Amino acid sequence: MPPAEIPTTPDRPLIPTLRRFLPYLWPKGEPALKARIVGAMLLVVASKVVQVYGAAYALKYAVDALAGHAPLGVTNISTFVILMVLGYAAARLSTTAFDNIRNVVFERVGQEATRRLAASVFRHLHQLSLRFHLERRTGAVTKVVERGTKSIDTMLYFMLFNIAPTLLELVLVMQIFWSSFGGWLVAATLVMIVVYIAFTRMVTDWRNALRTRMNDLDTGAVSHAVDSLLNFETVKYFGAEEREARRYEKAVRAYADAAVRSENSLAWLNIGQALTTNLMLGGGMAYVAWLWSQGQSTPGDVVFVSTLLSQLFRPLDLLGMVYRTIRQGVVDMAAMFDLVDTPSEVVDAADARPLNVIDGHVRFEDVHFGYDPGMPILKGIDLDLRPGQTLAVVGPSGAGKSTLARLMYRFYDLTGGRIAIDGQDIAHVTQASLRAAIGIVPQDTVLFNDTIGYNIAYGREGALDEDIVRAAKGAAIAGFIERQPDGYETRVGERGLKLSGGEKQRVAIARTLLKDPPILILDEATSALDSRTESEIMETLEAIERGRTTIVIAHRLSTVVHADQIVVLDAGRVAERGTHAELLRKRGLYADMWARQAQEREEALAAE
Repeated sequence: MPPAEIPTTPDRPLIPTLRRFLPYLWPKGEPALKARIVGAMLLVVASKVVQVYGAAYALKYAVDALAGHAPLGVTNISTFVILMVLGYAAARLSTTAFDNIRNVVFERVGQEATRRLAASVFRHLHQLSLRFHLERRTGAVTKVVERGTKSIDTMLYFMLFNIAPTLLELVLVMQIFWSSFGGWLVAATLVMIVVYIAFTRMVTDWRNALRTRMNDLDTGAVSHAVDSLLNFETVKYFGAEEREARRYEKAVRAYADAAVRSENSLAWLNIGQALTTNLMLGGGMAYVAWLWSQGQSTPGDVVFVSTLLSQLFRPLDLLGMVYRTIRQGVVDMAAMFDLVDTPSEVVDAADARPLNVIDGHVRFEDVHFGYDPGMPILKGIDLDLRPGQTLAVVGPSGAGKSTLARLMYRFYDLTGGRIAIDGQDIAHVTQASLRAAIGIVPQDTVLFNDTIGYNIAYGREGALDEDIVRAAKGAAIAGFIERQPDGYETRVGERGLKLSGGEKQRVAIARTLLKDPPILILDEATSALDSRTESEIMETLEAIERGRTTIVIAHRLSTVVHADQIVVLDAGRVAERGTHAELLRKRGLYADMWARQAQEREEALAAE
């Protein structure tokens, strides 16, 4: 069954989403950013005032003067017209200058809002439970976060520098129309604007549904591509390159079909908007021309009305895109806020204190746990691991061995019982202090796509170069690293694919050595390795176990014969416990597993 996707709902509440967004726009304790917002809005007002009163009136007076209607007191018509034309050009230049200075002033605000929200979401994603990340595709999650954060800057720009200035300009134009041409032109303009907005909203809502479908298909295509490339080796193993290509092509074709429908709908939107605006422009100019024929206006008034309506309709022509962008931005931001609202399954208790590791005494007391209700994995586990001892946990697949490691790290909360370290219930200590006290060498070591040095240094923040080299020597990988042309700067590739299994395991051991935890977990640390590499790494692992409380989770019994205590799990319960010799003498489940694996080793040697 495919992993669950992040849902994208087409109809998101606008106001609640914007209300959640406002704190990022007007951050507390940031007077400099608030001053930038105020300055930007003042520049918006200045731009519109100059555009409406400066440019439009200058052009009107110039045309009137040319038609023989110069203002009283003007004796030199040509000079007056030249000055008005220059004033018109200066007003247009000033408007452009104000708008661009406004963008310069506000840019820092938009980037800071984006940074704050992106950092907040990323931090929250790392606080979510392991269950959340196992049930979601990483590609889908990152796509939601990417679209959500990118929508912030766009929404800020359109809301503050398109919608707000357009409303201001509408108020100014209506005041001029009322005082100069009466209520009929005002009423006609308002009616056409209402019709324009209603039409734009209706068509844009239809387009939003198409757009949402397109985004869902885009997310599916991207997540499939990421999933397929991350499993590159598996695809090669099964010769499934063509199969994967067909699946990806099918997803991309569905996206392309949705994109075509979305873009075609844009043509209908543009035609309807152009019809409305040009009807108003033609009607308004015809009305003023009729007033001129009645001796109630001048030729310059025709140009004046044309200029004002053209300036007013210019941002309105973008209203469809603005509305669509804001609605889509709300969809993207709301989907991202859904991630932020996803509760953390495992949280620190209100009275949680830092874990104080004195000896490293670990106890599992009647531990019950299940990943899903009604399907228990562990059924009353009791373990007592003395300080400095090595406890091995073995058993058939599905017995719950690796679950013990996840519970030790508190990736999940228990459904019953408790786990204690030096008498402290791990459910009542901080997760950060708990995980700082435990080191793990996992079965499947996944490395960052960075250098070997970076991956080793990940074990302890701020580690010095000499510490990294010392850890590499302790993990017996320093020689291999030094033989590389770039040494510790050698890049390991995606998930460490440029390194062999043994080399990756040694890097994992090195960063655990660098962390230097008092409690160590070896979770099937050698099960994916060949026998020779396993024997070499076992020597290293046994060396780092000394002096630490260690839990070894293993399938191959030959790797745990040195353990102070061996526990055999079966169906979520402790079936046997004792040393290697004691368990062999019992002739129980452990002895049967040992005999079976010994026979498998003999058959493997005979086949060579």
